[in-house]
Amino acid sequence: MIPLLETVFPVFLIFLTGYIVQKKFNLDIKSISNMSLYILSPALIFETFYTARLNGEFFYMVIIQLLLLLALIVTTKMACRLFRYDIRTESALMLTTAFMNSGNYGAPIILFAFGNKGFHEAVLIMVLHSIFMGIFAVYFASRGKASVKDAILNIFRIPNIYAVAVGLLLQYCHIPLPGNFMQAVDLVGKASIPVVMLVLGMQLATVTVQDLDSKLVSLGTIIRLIISPLLAWGICSLFPISLLSKQVMLVLAGMPSAATALLYAVQFDAKAKLVSSITLVSTVLSFLSITILLTMTE
Repeated sequence: MIPLLETVFPVFLIFLTGYIVQKKFNLDIKSISNMSLYILSPALIFETFYTARLNGEFFYMVIIQLLLLLALIVTTKMACRLFRYDIRTESALMLTTAFMNSGNYGAPIILFAFGNKGFHEAVLIMVLHSIFMGIFAVYFASRGKASVKDAILNIFRIPNIYAVAVGLLLQYCHIPLPGNFMQAVDLVGKASIPVVMLVLGMQLATVTVQDLDSKLVSLGTIIRLIISPLLAWGICSLFPISLLSKQVMLVLAGMPSAATALLYAVQFDAKAKLVSSITLVSTVLSFLSITILLTMTE
């Protein structure tokens, strides 16, 4: 009950605020999302990579996230073969099972649960996930419609990768930045998390469950909320990482389906109704599953 009240419930209230505002005023979500994507998030990521001291544990984090992604892809493929789903259904399920909402859901949960130190690790993982999605999610959403080359080029159209590169370059070249400049970056970066939380609530206001096979929605939700953290626990056990890193990665692994995956599904006509339904159901049920996961990781 304590994790629910102290961590999950405040996040739920912010999501609910965005949901209510969108239902009442029908705001332009794309404009707000673009502001977050091109201004707020890059500022947060730049500051994180400029100030963070990356060590061997960060290397382990990269390997663990890659292995988790691979394990989720294999798990989803096996499930689709078992139930004999076609390639389009498999692609839609892949978007909801292999990619978790580590940005506008996972990062704030980690901040509330583990403080700034855990939050910095969550931001590092969030950047890794955005890179993975730029390649793999676009590939699965656009099977037969876009090349792998186009998917890779999409990474370089998002400013996050440049924020990482510039932050690391300045850090390792020991180039100091003026205090006033860093204060401005810090101020803008701090706005990123509450804005993306509100955006998620607004996005959920546009999502509906529409006459779909409950078996498919259940399958996607189970893989995302239950099997994913179990796989993460097994993979993390193979590496010498700190308890905090393990807790952060386990909680992030149990996040609901990524809202960004729905955008890809709509863009490439990859059964967007199925993706939206699993996104909505997994997000609603995650308030319970994340509470349980936080209790188990204490």
